[in-house]
Amino acid sequence: MSGTATAPAGWDAEHAVDTAQAAALVHAQFPALAGAPVRELASGWDNTVFLVGEQWVFRFPRRAVALAGTEREMALLPKLAPRLPLAVPVPELTGRPAGGYPWPFWGARHLPGRELMTCELPERRRVAAAAALGEFLRALHDPRLVGRVGAALPHDPFRRGDPSVRAPLARKLLDRLAGRGLWKPAAPAAEAMAALLGKGAQAGASRAEPVVCHGDLHPRHLLVDPDGRACGVIDWGDVCLADPAVDLSVAYSAFSGTARAALLAAYGPSTERALKGEGELRARTLAVFLCAALADYASSIGHAEMLREALRGLHRAVA
Repeated sequence: MSGTATAPAGWDAEHAVDTAQAAALVHAQFPALAGAPVRELASGWDNTVFLVGEQWVFRFPRRAVALAGTEREMALLPKLAPRLPLAVPVPELTGRPAGGYPWPFWGARHLPGRELMTCELPERRRVAAAAALGEFLRALHDPRLVGRVGAALPHDPFRRGDPSVRAPLARKLLDRLAGRGLWKPAAPAAEAMAALLGKGAQAGASRAEPVVCHGDLHPRHLLVDPDGRACGVIDWGDVCLADPAVDLSVAYSAFSGTARAALLAAYGPSTERALKGEGELRARTLAVFLCAALADYASSIGHAEMLREALRGLHRAVA
C-alpha cells in the first residue's frame, strides 16, 4: 500500500519494520539472499511486505493480532496452493525473531500482478478477472477441502458472515466518511444502503455448511495482469471456515453488471444455494463493511487510488 500521509493511531504498528531492519533480518537468516536488494512493496493493517532480490516477498506482522493468521498461512498455503486455479503465496522461508523484532515472518516467491484495488481497471474490462475469480472460489469452496486441508481452521472468528454484527459497524464507518465529505450518495443509493443495512442488522445466524474461505476477499487481494486477467490471490491471514457468502462479498465490492454475472456463473451450481435466503444479504453487507473500512483507511493515509475504488465498491454493493 502506498501513500505518504501518516496513519492515525488506530492503524499504528506495534512493531513497524523498516527497509533497513527487514534487510538485516533477511540477509542474516537466509545466506542465499545476503546482499540482495530490499524494498518495501506494500503495507497494510496487520503486515508490512518487502520485495527481496526481485524474486522473494517477505511478510512481517505489524501487530500481535496478526500472529495467528501468520501461523495459519505458513501451515495451510503450501497444502492449498496445488488445489487452486490461481496462484497464491506459498511460504518457503521461515524467519525467526531477532534483532529487536519479536515475531516469526515468512518469505514466498513473488507473484506478479497488481492489486485490482489500485489498477483503475474499467468495469467493462473486469469480466475476465471476475470469471477467473468465480472458478477460483468454486475450487476453494469445495466441501471436500474442509476435511483435506481445513479441519483445524477457526470458524468465522471475526463474524464476517453475520450481518447483525457487520451492519452496525458499516453504518458507523459510513457516518465517519460522510462527516469527512467523502460519502455523499444520491437519494436512490442512500435509500438502498439504509435498507440493506437495516435488513442486515436484523439478520439471523447463518445455517450454511461452512467451507474454506479466504475470509478477507476484496479488491486489494486480487492480483491482475496488465491485460486485466486475474493472476493471483494474496493476503490469507484471515483464512477460516465460514459461510461461502463471506468470500462471495467480492462479487458485490469489486464487480457489477456483466462482470458480476460472469463471476457468479463461473462459481457454478452452488451459486443459488450460497446466495439464497439471506446469503446475498450477508455478501452485500460484508461488501459494504469492507469497502467502508478500506475507504476510511485510504482517506487516513492519503491513498487516492484506494479511496476511489473503495467508494466505487460501496455503490456496487447496493447496485
